[in-house]
Amino acid sequence: MFAAARVPLEAAVKLLDTLGRPLHDLRISVTDHCNFRCGYCMPKEIFGSDYPFLKREQLLTFEEVERLARIFVGLGVDKIRLTGGEPLLRRDIELLVEMLARIPDIDLTMTTNGSLLAHKAQALKDAGLKRISVSLDSLENDVFTAMNGVDMPVEQVLKGIEAANAVGFNPLKINMVVKRGVNDGSLLPMARYFHHSGHILRFIEYMDVGNTNGWRLEDVVPAAEIIEIIHAELPLEPIEPNYHGEVAKRYRYLDGGGEIGIIASVTQAFCGDCTRARLSANGSVYTCLFAANGFDLRELLRGGANDREISQAIVAVWSQRDDRYSENRSSETVGLPKVEMSFIGG
Repeated sequence: MFAAARVPLEAAVKLLDTLGRPLHDLRISVTDHCNFRCGYCMPKEIFGSDYPFLKREQLLTFEEVERLARIFVGLGVDKIRLTGGEPLLRRDIELLVEMLARIPDIDLTMTTNGSLLAHKAQALKDAGLKRISVSLDSLENDVFTAMNGVDMPVEQVLKGIEAANAVGFNPLKINMVVKRGVNDGSLLPMARYFHHSGHILRFIEYMDVGNTNGWRLEDVVPAAEIIEIIHAELPLEPIEPNYHGEVAKRYRYLDGGGEIGIIASVTQAFCGDCTRARLSANGSVYTCLFAANGFDLRELLRGGANDREISQAIVAVWSQRDDRYSENRSSETVGLPKVEMSFIGG
């Protein structure tokens, strides 16, 4: 077991970037592989059989991930989300969950496409995972299979949701990326299906992450339009966020049927409250979803650096952070080089 970085609490409180934003959330990509080829993330025209995915030796080991996670927690992180690619493709992922679950006082979560969740839900629960978010872009098979690019039937994901619910992952968060002319017709069917389900459906504006998804502003269905469509049939009212910096704006059904969330990073940017760092599967830390470059922590890990030296490197990176891409988004910024979402986990 590696020792955690010994950073005093007062130092963690003072760890702010140039805009005064603290470091609270760490998203850890455990693999750059995925069994889906969603057009907004890993279009199959680009991510084909000859795409240069990371080799096994390039990935952080579970021990390296745990060591970095403990160092980040020593710097103020209290929420860790495992992502990919598709995290359930990483062999023995439940062992990593068990290792991370031993770190005191963290909220340990995962985002998955749900296709393998029916087989993994119990193991993840037993290992100590606290919450799960499942990506699901439509309930209509023709729409869903067209979007996932591999003809994966929606029933497979629904089985995963059912299995996760059965072992105690509730409420689940169900994430739907909305693209105009593709799955915007699924907004109401999704809302109806998860109304009174106990789960939280979250609608995500289609974003210009990476450089391969062919993003256009006209493909975005604005959050205000999404709310208007749902409210017309299932009346809603806004509710307060669960915590400062929560990315989803929350609404509840007036009939008591639960709540939904809207992640509107295109039309209602929330950069000012962003407290998230992202760790790629090969050990680079990125300070923005739309960043072009990361800082290599794997080199420090494998080069013999001690925990304090790694901690100091992270402090240096975060304290210089000035990212606010979504607030600055324009026709000029959209074409700038950006890391692909599948590489750092969205």
